Formats: sequence, C-alpha cells, structure tokens
Amino acid sequence: MKHEKFNITGMSCSACSSRVEKAVNKLDGIDKASVNLLTNSMQASYDENVVSEQDIIQAVVDAGYGASPAEGGSQKQAGAPQKSASDIAKEEMKSMKHRLIWSIVFLIPVMYIAMHHMFYEWFGIPVPEGFQYVFHGDENAITFAFTQFLLILPIMYLNRKYYVNGFRNLFQGAPNMDSLVGMGSMAAALYGVFAIFRMSWGMGHGDWALVAQYSTNLYFESAGMIVTLIDIGKYLEARAKGKTSTAIEKLMDLAPKQATVLRNGVETVIPVEDLVVGDEIVIRPGESIPADGIISEGTTSVDEAAITGESIPVEKQVGDKVTSATINKTGFIHITARRVGDDTTISQIIKLVDEASASKAPIAKMADTISGYFVPAVITIAIITGLIWYFVMGVDAEFAFSTAISVLVISCPCALGLATPVAIMVGTGKGAENGILIKSGEALETAHAIDTVVMDKTGTITEGRPKVTDILPLKGTKEDLVAIAAALEKGSEHPLAEAITTYAGDHQLTGRTASDFKALFGRGVQAVIDGKTYYAGNTRLMDEAHIDTKAITASLNALADDGKTPLLFADDKEIIGIIAVADVEKETSAEAIADFAKMGINVVMLTGDNQRTAEAIRQRLHIPQVIAGVLPQDKEKHIAALQAEGHKVAMIGDGINDAPALAKADLGMAIGAGTDVAIESADAVLMRSDLLDAVSAIRLSKAVIKNIKENLFWAFFYNVICIPLAAGVLYPAFGIRLNPMIGAAAMSLSSFTVCMNALRLRFFKTTHSTDVSRETSAPETSSPKAAQAATQTPVPEVAAVPAPYHYTLSIEGMMCQHCVATVTKVLKAMDGVTDAVVDLDGQKADVSADKAISAEDFKKVITTAGYTLQNLTTPKKEEDETMEKTLKIEGMMCQHCQKHVHDALAAMDGVTAVTVDLEGKKADVTASKDIPTEAFAKVIADAGYELVK
Repeated sequence: MKHEKFNITGMSCSACSSRVEKAVNKLDGIDKASVNLLTNSMQASYDENVVSEQDIIQAVVDAGYGASPAEGGSQKQAGAPQKSASDIAKEEMKSMKHRLIWSIVFLIPVMYIAMHHMFYEWFGIPVPEGFQYVFHGDENAITFAFTQFLLILPIMYLNRKYYVNGFRNLFQGAPNMDSLVGMGSMAAALYGVFAIFRMSWGMGHGDWALVAQYSTNLYFESAGMIVTLIDIGKYLEARAKGKTSTAIEKLMDLAPKQATVLRNGVETVIPVEDLVVGDEIVIRPGESIPADGIISEGTTSVDEAAITGESIPVEKQVGDKVTSATINKTGFIHITARRVGDDTTISQIIKLVDEASASKAPIAKMADTISGYFVPAVITIAIITGLIWYFVMGVDAEFAFSTAISVLVISCPCALGLATPVAIMVGTGKGAENGILIKSGEALETAHAIDTVVMDKTGTITEGRPKVTDILPLKGTKEDLVAIAAALEKGSEHPLAEAITTYAGDHQLTGRTASDFKALFGRGVQAVIDGKTYYAGNTRLMDEAHIDTKAITASLNALADDGKTPLLFADDKEIIGIIAVADVEKETSAEAIADFAKMGINVVMLTGDNQRTAEAIRQRLHIPQVIAGVLPQDKEKHIAALQAEGHKVAMIGDGINDAPALAKADLGMAIGAGTDVAIESADAVLMRSDLLDAVSAIRLSKAVIKNIKENLFWAFFYNVICIPLAAGVLYPAFGIRLNPMIGAAAMSLSSFTVCMNALRLRFFKTTHSTDVSRETSAPETSSPKAAQAATQTPVPEVAAVPAPYHYTLSIEGMMCQHCVATVTKVLKAMDGVTDAVVDLDGQKADVSADKAISAEDFKKVITTAGYTLQNLTTPKKEEDETMEKTLKIEGMMCQHCQKHVHDALAAMDGVTAVTVDLEGKKADVTASKDIPTEAFAKVIADAGYELVK
C-alpha cells in the first residue's frame, strides 16, 4: 500500500473537498483518501497494482478540480512544472491580491455612479454639476445603467472563477460556494441588463414611470460588490491560514542547506541533498549538523534544543551520535553520515507534522456530511424564498429577487469546512514547536477524552540508567570503598556494576586493580585486590563465603523499602560496606503525575520490578495504582483489561519494548529523544523524554477540541441565524431585511472569524516554562541530573545570588545525594545564610548570606557534619545600586531566538540578570550600572533583531 500526498487546486469550500474526496474514494484500489481544504492537499493510500497516480489525478480533474503530486511524485500535471504546496499558495495569494486590487479600482466608480444621490442626501457629499448632467435624471437612465454595466464587466472577468467553477459544478450536480456566489452575482447582473431593456422600451413608448421604476432598482453595484467582498474575505482568510503553517516553516528553516564534506582529502561545500551515507562531514563551531551520524573525530557540545527542547548543550565525543538540525557549539568535529536527506530526524519530524496537520479528526466528519447537503439546500431555500415572497406575499419582483440573492450570498459553507482543519494545523504545529509530535488529527482528538494513563517505569518515569544513590562504609573511608568496588565491578557487564564504575570514574577513584576475576551467576563477583580476596554481590554470595550479614539486615531492608538495590562488599572476613544503586526518577515525573491527578486522570504504573521496589516508587511519586512483575509482552493485556472496563487509555512507553501496548492503547505516546522517534508504534512522540510533555499533549488536545467546537458552533450559529434573516422572516413584523451586499460581507467575515479564533491556539502554553532565566538559573542539586546540569552550564554569580555576600566553599568527602542534602541542611541552618546550593560533581557549595561569615565558622559546621572544608573564597560585597529595564524586541520567533537574545544581553558589561519572554516579545534586564538605550539597540541589532524604542 502506497501513501502519497497530492496538491489540489480549485477548491473553495468544504463542498469542494467533499466532492474531491468522494471522487477519489470511488476508485478501485483506494484504501483511503482524505482532502484538506486548509492546505489544499490530499493524502491518499492506494494499491499501486490496481490504481496509478495518474488515475487519481484524472479522477480529481473529472470532478472539476486540478491535481498534481506533491514533491517527489512520479507524474506531473499535464503542461505544468512541479510545484510545492508552499509555491502554489504563494502564487494564489499573489493572484488573489491582484484580483482584489483591480476589483476595488473598478468598483469605486460603480458605487459612486449608482449611489451618488445617497451620498449627497445621507452624508452631504456634493455631486459635481457635470456628473449630474451626464448621469442624473430619468433622461440619462440608459447612460446611468449602461456605464455601470461596462464597469462591472472587468470585475466579473477578474473574478470569472466564481462563475466558471460555480456553474460547472452546479450543472454537474455538485454545487459549492462558488455556485452560490456566482449565481447571486450573475443574477444581479442579468437583472440589470433586463432593466436596461425595460428602460429602453419605456423611453421609446413614452412610459417615464417605467423608466423611473427600473433606474432606481438596478443591481449592477451588487453584482460587483458581492464578488469583491468575497475576494476581501478570501484574502484575509488566506493570510490567516498562512499563519497556521509557521511551525513547519520554522522546522524547515532549522535544517541546514549546505554541508562541508571531506572527499579525497579535500573539503567541498555541497547542498545537503547531495549527501550520501558514509560521507565524512566537517562541522565547525556554530554550524548546524546537516545529517544524522556518528562523531569520528573531535569533541564538542551540541545544542539539541531543536529536536529535544533541552536548553543545556550535551557533551559529545568520538563514537557519540549526533542528530540533524542540532547546533555544534564549541568544538571542531568530523562526523560520518548515517542518515541523509529524507531519512534524517528533522526530515521525518517535518513529514510527521505536515501529515498530521493535513489529516482529519473524526469530529470533522459531521461538518463534511453537512457540507455535502448544504449548498443544494441553500439554492432550494433561495428559490422557495423568492417564490413565496412573489406569489404568496404579493411583493414586487424586485423585492423577491433581492431576497433570494441575499439567501444565496450570505450562506457560508467555508466556515464549516475551515472549523476543524485550521485548529488541527495550529494545534499540531504548536505541539511540534514544543517537542510534541502528534501523528494525526484523530490522535489529537482522542487525547482529549483520555481518563487513564498507563506508564512504563524504566526510561519513562525513571532515567532508565542505574545510578549510585548511597555509599555506606563499614570499614575504612567512602573513597576506599568506592575504589575497591570499582575494581571488583570493572570486569562485570551488569548494569549495576556499570553504575558503580561510572561513579568511580567521575570522582577519580579508579586507582585499584583486580585480578583473578570471577563472575558468580546470580550472586555477584569475586576478585583479588592487593593480594586479598574481595566479594561483591547479594546476601546469597555472602552466605556462601561464610560472611555474617545479620548486623546490616535493617540497613538492607531500609534501602529496599526505598526502591534501591543494595550491593554488599566484603573482604575474606567481614562486610566492608554497602553501595546502593537505583534507577532514579526523573526530576519532573512527580510533577507530571500530580498534574494528571489534577486533570482527573488516573495514573497506572506498569513495571517488571518486584512489588517492594514498585511500592517504594508509588509512595514517593503518589501514584494511585501500580502493577508490578509485568513482562513486556503482557502489558498489552493490562491495557485491554482497562479498555474492557470502559476507560479511554493512553500508554506512555519507550516505543520499542512497549510497541504492542502502544498500539493497543487508544493513544500511544512514545517517550524518548534521539534518532528513534518510534513513529510506527505510537500516535504521538515526546521528544524531550519528559512526562510533563505528556501532560501538555493532553492539555493541547483539550484546547484544540474546545476550539474546534467553538468554530463549529459559530459556523452553525451564523448560518442558522443569517439564512432566515436573509430570507426576510423578520420583515413583516419589524421591517428588517438584508441587502445582498451586506450578506456578502457577512459571509466573508464568518470564514475570517473562524480562522482568527483558531489562531488563538498559537498562544497555548505548555507545562514547561520557556523562560530562559529559569532554564539557565542555578539548578537544584537534589538529583544527579540537576548536579550534572550545574557542571555543564555554569551559572553567572549575579544571576543566582540575590544576597549581598557570596561564598564558594570547596568541600571534600561528599559521595552521594545524602551528602548533598546533609551539607545543604547544615549550611542553610547557619546564622545569616539565605541560600546554599551544593554541587556534588564539583565538590563545592555556593552560599549566599546577608552578613559576613568567617572561614572558621564555615569550617566548624562542615567538619561537624563529617566533611572537610578545603578552601573558601573571599567574601564579595555586591553593588547596592542596580538598574532595571524592560526592552521590547521584534523578530524573536522561537526558543533559539530567545536564547540568542538572552546570551547577547547577558554578555554586556554591567548586566547582572536577564529574563527573556518569547511570547511577550520582551526582555527584563538588571544591571549594576546605567546602560544607555543605544547600547542595548546595538547589541540587539548585532544579534539580528530589533529593539522597539
């Protein structure tokens, strides 16, 4: 089954899209065809052995529209070069603007000639005497009417598509919006021609009453005004619709256009389209990475915000993977291309967002069904309205005719057709901006009804990598225990062993060497260090080695109750210590689970861990329900069981091991950044590997569905109210009726209103803060990830310290997060200390105080806590005088812009703190001295943006 996208031309309303869809779906071999009015595109899945691409194009042409394959199609539209949807949209916008301008140019004199007496009577605008001599009075009636007729001919010619398409579709039995507009405008023009003949007959026969009757009831101005107002509405609508595709355009802008490759020892700059797998690509600092690949030379840090949303650059070295559209920050590297062109991550993301924005949600079916009957029903109502007024109510033909035209031109199937796709495109685009990739409109709609979220544990709730959490020496120091443990575990491939060796390597505690290594399956390891036998493993191994563990039973139980795995270390006589390892929870997991609870969504954790470990995690994160001891292949059964109970279930997993469960769930969310976005197994992909994005995805779905319902309400409400009003139901009692020109203006306004309402979704805010000051402020070091972030991105001293005194303490002996908590607690308890941030990896603490504190006082507190104070910086009194200024900045479009502006301002002399608000297009700056506006303007301009003075 082949899946292909086609560009469709000539559609004007949902009746058109419905007609194209039906025409293609009738073909043998078509699995599904879905037409999107907003993007003027069609997604078709078909059997190539039964139906061809050209057959599909011909079916669209036979239905009265144009079609061509989107980029990459094998056939082209006859006689036309291949164009992208973006190119087609730009050409249509240009043509529409040209048509609108010239229509207005000719309409103005028509309106003045037709209504000059009203302008004088109503507004006191004088009419030139020469003008009155030519056009005023019954004796000039033919000149008056025929001049209007000549002036509307260019307007009608410029807007001939309404007549050609409208009447063609009408005669084919599939009338659309063009039919309504074309019939209304043409009827008004033909009535005017008829009036000229009647006036001519009256003049020839001396019937000046007949001349006066028809000269005051011409409809030439209505014929021109109707199509011109529709043009205005269409132009405004097109501009509004154009704003919905900005997310895809931003993604496309992220992809580099050129690459520097090393071929035969020579550097050559080539277009990225010419890259092939295996190319060696040279990437300098500041350049975007043009392909997915592996670093073959050099080290660097990479800004992956474009893909994962993480603001902190990631350190990379030889052998590490890099992803297309990320930015090389510091180092000079070579990479070997592994995925190029359409296979790169950024290309797949663009494709995913494009297909999602062009797809239909189930809620759209109601509007599509109604639109299919809407236009024929309106034409019928218009005819009946005219006949009732003329034959039943006894009014003159002019009144009945005017009322029928009003019904035709006020009815708006466009609003119905745009209600759903415009909101879906904005919603999926907004999700893509924030690392939430939603596959389809159906998935977007499903998410809003979710009442149960099932989560995998490893890699979803937790980091997915075991880490050392506790070091409890029973003999010797912590450093000695870690060094011995690292030497023992060096020969093991077990993930728990890797956690210990990694920790030891990070803290330079790998000096010991083991020999005679033995892996004891299911129990641990044994080796000789410095001529002495050591053991590492569980209590079963200790029992076999005749080493007593009774004294540490309470400690082992306490660690197990906390969800940690204790590893015992012993020499040939006794236990020398315990090191606990755990797959720690992600920083935001608890917050996400709490947010789900606030939304009334039940959370279930599925894990293969034992009940004791699972229960510990449940209590820490306040998870309502945990199912432990579940094998990956059995997760699908638990999803099915919840669905059988009537729940709408979302499954959040890694997209690989959890594929069956993801596919079974009503909504599958693959959580995991990098090159594998798990497109096949999930309905949505959370690029940041963060559960808060799952919360945002459901919140976004609710916002989109609410917006769609609002759009549908206003579209239905507009037609339900305006069609009877145009038909004159209020005229007998209140004398209220609609002029056809007012009806045409209202019709245009309804579509424009629906588009603008959908665009409000652009202001949707995710659960994550996009404030740069938050992203770069000093992180809490109560977790390994936060500590790592603190070492990767040094925080400017002034940004983190509001108090007047700042101290940096070098502390020796901190080994784990319990040490961090202890040191933080004792420092914050000191008199005068306002804040203390402890960095485990850096073995230091940054302390803020509102008064001077001596080195001896710090040393006493640190020593009492069981650690050693190595060094203390000289206290620094900060400047009391500060300047605060808010800058309005134009040109910021995304988080890259936000960070760019932040870094540029933060680097200015005297600037002590910067907060950049992307949505508000502003920056709040604090400085230790007065900085002139001109200096800010220059820095902003050099960064590529504009300071609004």
